[in-house]
Amino acid sequence: MTGSPTKSTVAAWLDERLGWSAIKEFAQHKRIPLHRHTVWYYLGGMTLFCFLVQIGTGILLLLYYRPTAEAAFESVEFIMTDVRFGWLVRSIHSWSANLMLFFAFVHMFSVFFLRAYRKPRELTWVSGALLLFLSLGFGFSGYLLPWNQLAYFATKVGTDILGQIPLIGHWLLTVARGGDEVSGATLTRFFGVHVAVLPMIATFFLVVHLAMVQKQGMSVPIGPSYQNTRTMPFFPNFALRDLVGWTLALGILVLLASIFPWELGVKADPLASAPAGIRPEWFFCFMFQTLKYIPSHVLFMPGELLGIIGFSLGGVALILVPFLDRRAAREERNGLMTAIGCVVILYMAVFTLLAYVR
Repeated sequence: MTGSPTKSTVAAWLDERLGWSAIKEFAQHKRIPLHRHTVWYYLGGMTLFCFLVQIGTGILLLLYYRPTAEAAFESVEFIMTDVRFGWLVRSIHSWSANLMLFFAFVHMFSVFFLRAYRKPRELTWVSGALLLFLSLGFGFSGYLLPWNQLAYFATKVGTDILGQIPLIGHWLLTVARGGDEVSGATLTRFFGVHVAVLPMIATFFLVVHLAMVQKQGMSVPIGPSYQNTRTMPFFPNFALRDLVGWTLALGILVLLASIFPWELGVKADPLASAPAGIRPEWFFCFMFQTLKYIPSHVLFMPGELLGIIGFSLGGVALILVPFLDRRAAREERNGLMTAIGCVVILYMAVFTLLAYVR
């Protein structure tokens, strides 16, 4: 009489259909460069971890959230006051969103300064830049969902900028808001974008990005001192270190959420006046402050339109960095690109600080 399938038989059956042995073989032979800049390699994993936390906590919040102007604020209030540990889950969701964007920015700049975008990793950089833009989209669309006063007027100001675009500005404004004003239709659209459209697109680019990182491996910095760089196994050495980082990030998230729980504020009232000193989240502050400093008209062009054009060109330039830095493709240092990166960081930091102190 034949007994039940053994563990090895089941494993062989699954391997024949899923190809686990190939994945195991790849993990065993994958190597990570070991040098004084290796610490920057962990930032991508930290960003991924925060994204996974966003998914987990977001699903839990969806169980109680109601995306209507009449019930959104009350549903979030119910989560924070009546649902067991609901306040903690919401706070972790909010803090992880901010940390995800922080790690994404730091990861992008570390890749930039290490020239890790050079041949053959150009498309890895492009997919990463698109993921950064999608992360900003998550931040903008999610900010309105609690339907509080600050979120309402910040969204109104943010979407007003779309109306400054020539020819299609009014159309874009109407599409974004679901009408001429920020209303329940805006909330419903932002909810759909936040929980369905953006996650679907982000997951696609994330899979592409991770696949290219695995295929091309980690880039070694330019310079003769890195020619004979030592390596370490991805598994278990690098993977366990990454896991330690994830554990520390989780501890920081819980600590921040416990000590500084995310506030709900006052329910949005479209008839009320805008709160004094209103500003967007920190990751949009440098753009917000820049638009404030641009004159209302510059050479017969509206100031806000000039700002939109400038930021759009900056976004395009960010995507095209690997194709603009031809010296990196030849394994040569480029002092100009380093200077540009330093200026951009200084500009973002100073204008973000100005948005908070003025």
